[in-house]
Amino acid sequence: MTKTSHVTINTIYILLILAVSVVLTYIGHTFYGLPLEDRYYHPYYELLKPSGIIGHGIGIAGSLLIVIGIFGYMARKRMKIFSEIGVLKYWLEFHIFLCTLGSVLVLFHTSFKFGGIVSVGFWSMVIVWSSGIIGRYIYLQIPRSIEGRELSLKELNDLKDELDIELSNKYGINFLELKNIRSSSIKKQLISKNISKTDISKVENLIHKQQTLSARISRLDRMKKLFNYWHVAHLPFALIMLIIMIVHIAVAAYFGYVWIF
Repeated sequence: MTKTSHVTINTIYILLILAVSVVLTYIGHTFYGLPLEDRYYHPYYELLKPSGIIGHGIGIAGSLLIVIGIFGYMARKRMKIFSEIGVLKYWLEFHIFLCTLGSVLVLFHTSFKFGGIVSVGFWSMVIVWSSGIIGRYIYLQIPRSIEGRELSLKELNDLKDELDIELSNKYGINFLELKNIRSSSIKKQLISKNISKTDISKVENLIHKQQTLSARISRLDRMKKLFNYWHVAHLPFALIMLIIMIVHIAVAAYFGYVWIF
């Protein structure tokens, strides 16, 4: 996938989430803003209440998106049969998109009023979503292969050496001389070394890659530890959220809230 395609897809994800949020807010803002006891008299009450056609429907859709997002990503990450399907980083982004959109739908399903065990599930969902955004940042700080496999320190140093050799042999540049120079000053340094204008952008790109790689190597152990600690917060709350979701769905079905079915 090209960088442009990657940015386009992520932009579509964001726009879809915003569009759904705006449409549901536009449809129900007068309903959701009322106190609970006054909602019964609202003309959209039968549609937007949690057991209504729209309210219940978006709850089901949101729950399905969250379940698909969680178990789809887990299957791609842990099961060999799916290990060759797509790049893990893109799966992670799709996982975040589905779970974010699902969480938005579940929030509107509650009509912004919830209590008891449902509130525990809701706040667990909020913690899972928030920690997921943080986890994505940490995940991206740990260098990986294109298949998503975590690179070892030896592999990272080998990559660094390859970049050093290319800069030295092809362009006569010692990376250590430019390592701590601001990017705005690098171009002047390259011009002073009589590097052609056509090669300057290539060299700047190589130097940027080397700077990024060096920074990631220096904080590799710290990021790995943070990622392990992150799992301690993310996974238990995800499990709590799923259990409460299953209990909530089972109870609703038991009492006859089966939507259009």
